[in-house]
Amino acid sequence: MFKDTVFQKKTTLNAGGRLIDLSHPKVMGIINLTPDSFYASSRRQIMEDVLHQAEKMLNDGASFLDLGAYSSRPGASDIFEEEEAIRLIPVVEAIASKFPEAVISVDTFRAGIAESAVNAGAHIINDISGGELDKHMFETVARLQVPYILMHMKGTPQTMKDLAVYDDVFTEVFTYLEKKHYQLKNLGVHDVVIDPGFGFAKTAGHSFTLLNRLRDFEMLGLPILAGISRKRMIYGTLDIPVEDALNGTTVANTIALMNGASILRVHDVKQAVEAVKIFEAVKT
Repeated sequence: MFKDTVFQKKTTLNAGGRLIDLSHPKVMGIINLTPDSFYASSRRQIMEDVLHQAEKMLNDGASFLDLGAYSSRPGASDIFEEEEAIRLIPVVEAIASKFPEAVISVDTFRAGIAESAVNAGAHIINDISGGELDKHMFETVARLQVPYILMHMKGTPQTMKDLAVYDDVFTEVFTYLEKKHYQLKNLGVHDVVIDPGFGFAKTAGHSFTLLNRLRDFEMLGLPILAGISRKRMIYGTLDIPVEDALNGTTVANTIALMNGASILRVHDVKQAVEAVKIFEAVKT
């Protein structure tokens, strides 16, 4: 339906005064500051380990580091805002101090945490809830004038598993992102990245449909983030442990790149960077 239509997609982000060129895909490394994220090897709770992992990811070619202190896996325990801040803010300060070249994203749906993190040195807000779980998030992002990653999810991490019901998953996700972007644009938020929310209130079938139609999201004219790394859609389909899902992740990331992804959000930076390099070599 949309294959022969050309859409002008935004290809830059202004992160802390640095203009990031997304015409060449970039890799975002995940650092989980939680005790219960779904992939145990991504968890980092000791500052020395966090800084070591940040350094490794930057050396492996990550353009962004995404720090999360609230587990968003299905059925994860809810935590108070104070606990999230205790886990997150000192790490943002430490990474910003030790690696001033790092572009730091914070994975939070709370406006207060977002503002504290930006004040501590973060550059990007990555909100799994699209502003649904904190009514002040959009106005906070607009006031801070930072890039915002807008993701689709229904419900909360505690309830989303039971809400994976759609008449047409692509149309519903697209309409949601379009509406939310309109709200952000009217508030003066200039840099928005969209994320279809693979696995968030979606079955594996829903997620594969969105991956197959990822390029159709370019109608929104915004950069696309693909967060597929080691998710159930991969390890469940292959019937393997999450620890063995790197190869499947690389395949899925390559499909995402071929379908227009501008950012790959991953646990394994080196392999994702290599996938981008091969993709770029073929494209040229």
